[in-house]
Amino acid sequence: MSKIKLFRPVVTLRCSYSSTDQTLLLSEFTRLCYQRDLPRAMKAMDSLQSHGLWADSATYSELIKCCISNRAVHEGNLICRHLYFNGHRPMMFLVNVLINMYVKFNLLNDAHQLFDQMPQRNVISWTTMISAYSKCKIHQKALELLVLMLRDNVRPNVYTYSSVLRSCNGMSDVRMLHCGIIKEGLESDVFVRSALIDVFAKLGEPEDALSVFDEMVTGDAIVWNSIIGGFAQNSRSDVALELFKRMKRAGFIAEQATLTSVLRACTGLALLELGMQAHVHIVKYDQDLILNNALVDMYCKCGSLEDALRVFNQMKERDVITWSTMISGLAQNGYSQEALKLFERMKSSGTKPNYITIVGVLFACSHAGLLEDGWYYFRSMKKLYGIDPVREHYGCMIDLLGKAGKLDDAVKLLNEMECEPDAVTWRTLLGACRVQRNMVLAEYAAKKVIALDPEDAGTYTLLSNIYANSQKWDSVEEIRTRMRDRGIKKEPGCSWIEVNKQIHAFIIGDNSHPQIVEVSKKLNQLIHRLTGIGYVPETNFVLQDLEGEQMEDSLRHHSEKLALAFGLMTLPIEKVIRIRKNLRICGDCHVFCKLASKLEIRSIVIRDPIRYHHFQDGKCSCGDYW
Repeated sequence: MSKIKLFRPVVTLRCSYSSTDQTLLLSEFTRLCYQRDLPRAMKAMDSLQSHGLWADSATYSELIKCCISNRAVHEGNLICRHLYFNGHRPMMFLVNVLINMYVKFNLLNDAHQLFDQMPQRNVISWTTMISAYSKCKIHQKALELLVLMLRDNVRPNVYTYSSVLRSCNGMSDVRMLHCGIIKEGLESDVFVRSALIDVFAKLGEPEDALSVFDEMVTGDAIVWNSIIGGFAQNSRSDVALELFKRMKRAGFIAEQATLTSVLRACTGLALLELGMQAHVHIVKYDQDLILNNALVDMYCKCGSLEDALRVFNQMKERDVITWSTMISGLAQNGYSQEALKLFERMKSSGTKPNYITIVGVLFACSHAGLLEDGWYYFRSMKKLYGIDPVREHYGCMIDLLGKAGKLDDAVKLLNEMECEPDAVTWRTLLGACRVQRNMVLAEYAAKKVIALDPEDAGTYTLLSNIYANSQKWDSVEEIRTRMRDRGIKKEPGCSWIEVNKQIHAFIIGDNSHPQIVEVSKKLNQLIHRLTGIGYVPETNFVLQDLEGEQMEDSLRHHSEKLALAFGLMTLPIEKVIRIRKNLRICGDCHVFCKLASKLEIRSIVIRDPIRYHHFQDGKCSCGDYW
C-alpha cells in the first residue's frame, strides 16, 4: 500500500449551512456511526468534510471500530485523510485509535507513519506499536521502541512489558526488562508474570519460570497455564504434572490450554492413570478438536488403544491430525493392518493426507514387513497426494528394506535420497545391519553416524552389540576403550511403571528402590516357574564377555524384568501392567514377557523408544517382528 498522505494544501471552504443545519448534520453522522451503518456514515462524513466540519473523537472511534470489524481498509484510509484534512489535527486519543486500526489491518508501515508524525505520544501510543511488532515477531524493532519510549520519559505499563517480554531473544534482554519491571513496581501483575514465565520457558529456563511463579502471593488461571505449559514444552513433564496437582488443590478450574499441556505431559511419561484423570476434566469441552486430538495421542502413546479408539469414534469433527494420530498409534502398537484400513477410511472421508500421515502409513508397513505395500505408498505419495518424500519417509523405507534382508536395496535408496541423509537415517541402516548381522556394512554406517553425531553413545553401543553377537570380544573392547577415551557413557537401561499414580523406576545394578529385595525375590520365583515351562535365557543378548551363569545373571536383572516383577506384586490381576523403558527391548526379555503373560494370565504392555509390545496369552502384537 502507498503511504498515506495526511496533509493537503489549505483550502478555503464556504459553508452555506446554518448552525442548526450543521448541528443536524453532525447529529445524523453521529447516529449512523453508533448504528455501525458504514456506507451511509461514510457519505455523511463526505458532507461534513465539504463544509469544514468534524465530529467529536468518540464518534470517529465508533466509525473506526466499524471499519475494523468489517475489514474495511479503504474506508479506514478515507477516515484518516478526513481527520487530517485542511490542517486539522485529531486528538491524541483518536490518533491512537487510528494506529490501532492499521495494526489490526496488519499495515505496520502505515501505523508507524502515523506514530512518527505525532507531536506527542502517551503510553498507549508506544504500547500499541511495541505490541504490534512483538506479535509480528519483529522482535528487535519492539525492543528498540521500548528504549526510545524510556528516553521519551514515558513510563511503560503492564501491557507494554507483557508485550515486549515476548520479543526477548536472549536472557540478557529478559534480565534487563525484569529489572525495569521491578523498578516500576509491576512485578506482581498477573499479565507481566505470565509473560515472564512464558519467556523463561521459551528460552529453556523453566527453573527461573518456577521461581517467578512461586514469588506470587496468589495464583491466577492465566499464570497457572503459563507455568504448566512452560514445563511441558521443556520436556519436564514430571514438574508440569506436580504443578497441575497444586493447581487443582488451590481450587482453580483447568482450562483447555492447561488440559492440553497436562495431556502432553502424561503422554511424555506414559502416565495412563493421570491421563484418565485429566480426561474427566475434559468432558465439559466434549467437542474441542485440539483436546480430543491430544486425548487420542495420549491414549495411543500410553498403549491403551481401546480408549484411543473410543475417543476417536465419538469425535464429531476430525481433521488430518486426528486421522494421522490414530493411524500412527495403531502402527506403533503393532496393529499395522488396522492402521492401513484406517488410512483407507480417511481417504473415503475426504480428508487429504499430509506428510505425517504417510509417515504413519510407512511406519505400519515397516513394522509388519509389508514390503509391497510400503513400496506402493512410497512411490505413489507424490503422484496421489502431492507429497514429496522427506527423511522420515526414507527412514521408514530403509528400515522396512533392511528388516526384510534387502540391505542392498536399502543402501541404494539411501544414496538416492533427495535430501542429505542425517544421523537418524544412517542409524536406521545400522539397526538393520544388526538384525541381518552384516558387520561390514554396520561398520560403514556407524562411521557415518559418528561423523555426523560424534557424541552418540547409542551408535557405539549398537556397534559393540553387533560385535558381541558375533563373539568378537576384542572389537567390543576396542569400541568401549574409544568410548572411555572420549568420555562417552552408555545410557543405563531404565524402566518405569506407574502404580497408584506413583512412578517407580528400575535400573540394572541399582538397588535403591525401597522394595528391591522383595522385587528380586519375586523375579527369581518367576524365572524358576518360567524355566519349568521351557524358558531358557538367550545369552546371545548379553553384551559383554561373560561365561555360563554370569551371562544368565546379567539377563536376569534387565530393568524391564524388575519392573514386571514389581507390577505382578502390586497391581490387581485385572490391571494391565504397563512399562516404559528408555532402550529397545532385547530378544531375551521379549521371550520372557511372552511366557510370563501366559503363565500369569496377565496383559503386559512395554513401550520402548521405537514401538509398543502388547503381550497376552504368550503372544506379542509385534508378531516377533521388530
